[in-house]
Amino acid sequence: MTDHTGAGAPGPPSATRPAVGDEVRLARAYLSRVAEPPAHALHAFVARVGPVVAAELVRRGEVPAAVDSQTSARRAEVRPERDLELVAQAGGRLVVPEDPEWPAWPFTALDTASANGLRCGLQPLALWVRGGASLAAVTGRAVAVVGSRAATGYGQHVAEEFGFGLAEAGVAVVSGAAYGIDGSAHRGALTAGGTTVAVLACGVDVAYPSGHRALIERIAVEGLVVSEYPPGHTPARHRFLTRNRLIAALAEGTVVVEAGRRSGAKNTAASTSALGRVLMAVPGPITSVSSSGCHELLRSGEAVPVSSVAEVVESTGRLGVDLVEARRNTEVGPPQGDAMRVFEALGLSSGHSPEAISVESGVELARVRALLPQLELARLAERGESGWKRSQEASWRGDA
Repeated sequence: MTDHTGAGAPGPPSATRPAVGDEVRLARAYLSRVAEPPAHALHAFVARVGPVVAAELVRRGEVPAAVDSQTSARRAEVRPERDLELVAQAGGRLVVPEDPEWPAWPFTALDTASANGLRCGLQPLALWVRGGASLAAVTGRAVAVVGSRAATGYGQHVAEEFGFGLAEAGVAVVSGAAYGIDGSAHRGALTAGGTTVAVLACGVDVAYPSGHRALIERIAVEGLVVSEYPPGHTPARHRFLTRNRLIAALAEGTVVVEAGRRSGAKNTAASTSALGRVLMAVPGPITSVSSSGCHELLRSGEAVPVSSVAEVVESTGRLGVDLVEARRNTEVGPPQGDAMRVFEALGLSSGHSPEAISVESGVELARVRALLPQLELARLAERGESGWKRSQEASWRGDA
């Protein structure tokens, strides 16, 4: 009998990762392949009836029309047992939302974005993972470093230095394993002996790009290789765009090291902003087309400039964790620093625009735009037609 929990593959000790029933894991494996993500109708259906029932109804074709349109092409061909065997042979496992190592907190931002009608908002139904670390633990403190595939020597040097410095600071480096900036960031983190996460737009058993086969294999040993796509899935343009939201969600912030005006890294940047994560960009020579996308992000106020690892760490910090812990234990006081200033600038009854909050708080606009969704996630702020205001649940001392 096949062990559908991925036994024999490197992963968190069973004592810290209680076995999820075969029925649930098989159902999630089936659902992971039966529809091309992001499949909003299928996701909503699974949330309503549960993965096991959903998988059975999809297999029988007894589903709402919207779900049927997303699943009918593949529903009779999917063999989840085979997928679980393939990932185990590759030294991996299927991580599902029912597992303790599921990155529940980072993915909360995807739920919030989805509730607000944003295209980047949707949690994956499952994740295929290679590597021995716990995905939840690794993404507890992580920064994404992304940029152009056609990177200059300057960009590659900065990316490798950032990857090295972040890893030395105990921060996991998340990227997409592509040529150029991604590969340099991964290598920097590995050189420092730190942890890096490669999020792929194909199966975790597929080496893409092929020239990074050795790098991806090393990451699978020393870090984590993650994908929303089942084993054997090949990359496609739309899958890179879908994948980028996961890179943004799994990190506390994203650094764009180099990007042209049409760079795919700008898609990750857009997802970062939409999810309320801190977006950072590295300035480059004004004559370099490889930095023109970074300069656009800086000029528009979407990104904050960073030129060192210290500035990246300062810009991201552990905001989400700090806010949640503060909510759970109010005697520790209100959120600190920029978060506190933005919170205090919120109206009690009427909403304000991010621009007005920036003026009132004295916090730069890009930082305000990043902090507001974080405050919303912690249920300290809410947005309405008139703008942002304090939530009714906010109960800090002195806020009345």
